[in-house]
Amino acid sequence: IYRGVLEPPKGKLPDDWEAREQLLFKSTDYGDDVDRALQKPDDSYTYFAADLAYAQDKIERGFETLVYMLGADHGGYKKRMEAAVSALSDKKAKADIKLCQLVNLFKDGEPLKMSKRAGNFETVRDVLDSVGKDILRFIMLTRKNDMVMDFDMDKVKEQSKENPVFYVQYAHARAKSLLRLAEEQSPDALKLSHSPDVATLALLDQDQEIAMIRDLANYPRMVESAAVACEPHRVAYFLHELAASFHSLWNSGNQEEGLRFIVAGQPQLTAARLALARAVAIVVASGLSILGVNPAEELR
Repeated sequence: IYRGVLEPPKGKLPDDWEAREQLLFKSTDYGDDVDRALQKPDDSYTYFAADLAYAQDKIERGFETLVYMLGADHGGYKKRMEAAVSALSDKKAKADIKLCQLVNLFKDGEPLKMSKRAGNFETVRDVLDSVGKDILRFIMLTRKNDMVMDFDMDKVKEQSKENPVFYVQYAHARAKSLLRLAEEQSPDALKLSHSPDVATLALLDQDQEIAMIRDLANYPRMVESAAVACEPHRVAYFLHELAASFHSLWNSGNQEEGLRFIVAGQPQLTAARLALARAVAIVVASGLSILGVNPAEELR
């Protein structure tokens, strides 16, 4: 921290520009393009000064990685915050800056045109009241933060394969419905499905079944990689792919009786497939809980 005079901004000078001595942070020593002001002309502190204080507080509490969520229009803050965290921690901590792109709202197939000056705009509360928190959270987390998103307020409420949140919720509801049906049609197989033996599980030898088992087994590693990379959209994508596999397996049973989850006269095979359906429900519910979304027990 030092008192000095910044060079004028490159290009055309602003009308209110004047060279003056002020309190500065020497961020150029830590990879930034220019040093940054910490006080305004009236000696009040800048937003950046408050950001330094917050970073210092986090570092003193032992955090080694500080994650910042910023709008894409604040991309210029990236270097100064990385410099600040590096300086305050003696290069022992780092700032991980996530720049979030814009969300374009659509209604009735048309983009919602908004103007703060005219008082015409949609707030997050408006969207929340219209579609509900579960839909809003899931759809927002289906894309990486640095990608522009088109959010259609009508399509996200459709009950169709094109709506990812419905598609995933339907997989959970379908698995739960299957287990309820098994209570009536095959209670012995349902009981066995809670703790099937190796021989029973070995009956899951269809290509689709084996592929789904592999997907389920990969779930913990996927969650870990999503956490390390700070990319929750990986969870949403995984759930959508798992739901597609489950729906495909279900539809195969509609076409060929021997591929159904409940097979008359074959309690062990039924138990194995019910165990697979229960595993799908457990993983989908777990993934949705990570995203803050409640799993649907049934859909109407």
